[in-house]
Order: sequence, then structure tokens, then C-alpha cells
Amino acid sequence: MSGPRPSSGRPGARLLDAVRARLVRDAAEPTLAAVAAAVRAEGATLGDAEVLALSRTLRADLAGAGPLEPLLADPGITDILVNGPREIWVDDGSGLRRVDDVGFADEDAVRRLAQRLAAQAGRRLDTAVPWVDAQLASGARLHAVLPPVSPEGTRLSLRLPRHRAFTLAELVGSGALPPAGALLLRSLVESRCPFLISGGTGTGKTTLLSTLLSLASPTERLVLVEDSAELRPEHPHVVRLQSRPPNIEGRGGVELDQLVRQALRMRPDRLVVGEVRGPEVVSLLQALNTGQEGGAGTLHANTAADVPTRVEALGCAAGLSREAVHSQLAATRAIVVHLVRRPGGPRRVAQLCVLRRAPDGTVTAVPAVTFPSGGDLRRDAAFAELHDRLGLGAGRRR
Repeated sequence: MSGPRPSSGRPGARLLDAVRARLVRDAAEPTLAAVAAAVRAEGATLGDAEVLALSRTLRADLAGAGPLEPLLADPGITDILVNGPREIWVDDGSGLRRVDDVGFADEDAVRRLAQRLAAQAGRRLDTAVPWVDAQLASGARLHAVLPPVSPEGTRLSLRLPRHRAFTLAELVGSGALPPAGALLLRSLVESRCPFLISGGTGTGKTTLLSTLLSLASPTERLVLVEDSAELRPEHPHVVRLQSRPPNIEGRGGVELDQLVRQALRMRPDRLVVGEVRGPEVVSLLQALNTGQEGGAGTLHANTAADVPTRVEALGCAAGLSREAVHSQLAATRAIVVHLVRRPGGPRRVAQLCVLRRAPDGTVTAVPAVTFPSGGDLRRDAAFAELHDRLGLGAGRRR
């Protein structure tokens, strides 16, 4: 009796599907022995090398990330975007590029992977709950959307964590900032001025924050509050607090603003909010106005000038008046570090700004230093104030 024959165009596809179905039905791990037994049960005969290759494929398909495994193992890749079975894009620091030698068998395979990864993160992904935003055990951030929300098929996004922070020297070497900019950022950390890192999606805000926190004195206690544990500073004393989504019944959720309040009771030398995007902005503003020197966070903003407006929108949505938001923001005296990324280009630090309160009470971000693309740095209107805030006056050497 002959076993399943390969389908046209996909050598071994029928056998692969049959063995996969048998392993799933038997709840068996795709070990060499289990795969060999399943192959025999299907009436097929394979050599040792073929069984080994089939086992690896099934292990990636049933327990790992399937065809995406090689991409996940590449340390240079930061983002993997799946737009369809044969349309996969990656970002390896030089902008998005399409990967032609990686793909899925069909739309069902993409959907199965998305649902399996969601399940590994303890989340539900199906027709009733057609999207998920979660963190995997590896630290990768998963986002997936199913039809009918995504009418053309399952869409999967993975943001991969860097396993160590960049050094300032590495950022200079990559063109992210000039040497003089590195000196300013080192002084920013040493001065213990509070700071906000702003920029659009994918500009490297978390990467830069990890780098700067790595420069903090080893005697300091860093308390990090995040939605996903993405900050990875090289520092001996780090305490992490992570939010938690509600369960299916809508209970048990822990929000960032609750964690910020808890962090204030944990004797932080630096209180850091990985991404300020909701009511936690109120707690952060209060923290930065109650003696929490060196506090930091990241914020989505298209330009540095938009930072006060963004904070105002978040603060007002959380119940503060416009006047209260600007009053508290001005009192923080935070420095804004703004990042940009041109399409297809590298991420880089574009500007440092100081926050000033205008006569009408509103706060504006006044440029102190600008880093032109490919240039060194340009002193702007607030350079003298920044110089003084960072303690770079006469008699102090860096």
C-alpha cells in the first residue's frame, strides 16, 4: 500500500499535512520518534535525513514560529511584518525590505500561526476577538488581526527585542547621532534632569532610552513601568513593573497609571515609564514634580514642538484641566530628545529642546540643539539654557 504522494508544486505537502494532523490529534510533541511513528502510520517511508528535516519543519510549525523561525533568529532584524502567505517584510535597521525566500503554504497557515502565538501569550484570537496585542515569552511584541477586520486576510506583526542595549559609541558609529551629541546625552543622564524621548513609531525611542538608562550610576535604583518589557538597560539595579490586560470576563486588568503610583512607593532613584500614552501621564507629571530627579519616558509625537500638545491631550483626557497640565509640565523642567526616521533611512536623534512657559501659561518646546542629517550639531535659541541645565558651565569638564 502506497503512502500519501506529494501534491503538485509542493513536494511532500500531503504527507506533511497528514503527519501534522496526526500529531495534533494525538497531542504529541514533534520529536524525531513521534514524527517517525506518524510517518510509518501514514504508510510512507522516509530516510533518516528526511525524517529529521520533517521533524524540524513540524516543530517550527506546531511549537515555534513556522517559516518565520530563521527571521526571528537573525539578531539584526527588529520587525517582521506578514501581509499574506507570500508577502513578508522585515526591518533590519535600513528600512523595510521584502523577503522573497520565506513564505507560508496558504492563508490558513498564517492564521494558525497567529492564533498559536496568541495562545502562547495567554490571549484569545478568533472571530469573536479578531485582534490581539501581546508580548511573547521571548520578549517579542505580537500584533495580529483576523478577517473580517482585515478583509484581505490575517495580518501579523512582530516587534523583536534587542537582547542588550546599544552603547553611545555604537549609536555614533551607526550615524544615529554625532560625537558631540553623545557627550550631550551623557551629560543629560549625569545631570539627573528629567527627560522625554519623543518621535514617531519605529524611530528608536525605546532603544535610545535603554542606552541612556545604561549610563545611570550603578548606585541608582531604576523602576521601569511598561506595557511590554521592552526596555533592556545594562544596569545592575532594575525593578520592572508590567501592566496586565483584563481577562475574557473583563476583570483583573492592571493599568499603567496604577503601576506608576505603586512605583512611587518603591524608593526609585529614577522612575521610568516606557511609553506614555494614557492616564499614566498624570501620575508621571506628579512624580516628576515631587522630587523624582532623572525620571524619563517615551512619547509619540511627530515633532518636538508637538510634545506639549500631546501631553495636554493625554492629561485632559485623564481629567486634568488644560491649565493644570501645562502648569505641571512646566514645573518638571524636562528636556525633550526628539528622534526621526526618514523612509528607508536610519533612525537618528534630530533635536534637543527645553520646555518653556509662555506668558499665557502654555508650555512650548524651544529648540536648544539640532542635529542636521549628516552634520554635527547646530546651536539653537535655548542652547544656553540647556548648557546651564546640564551643568556644562565653566569649570566643569566632560
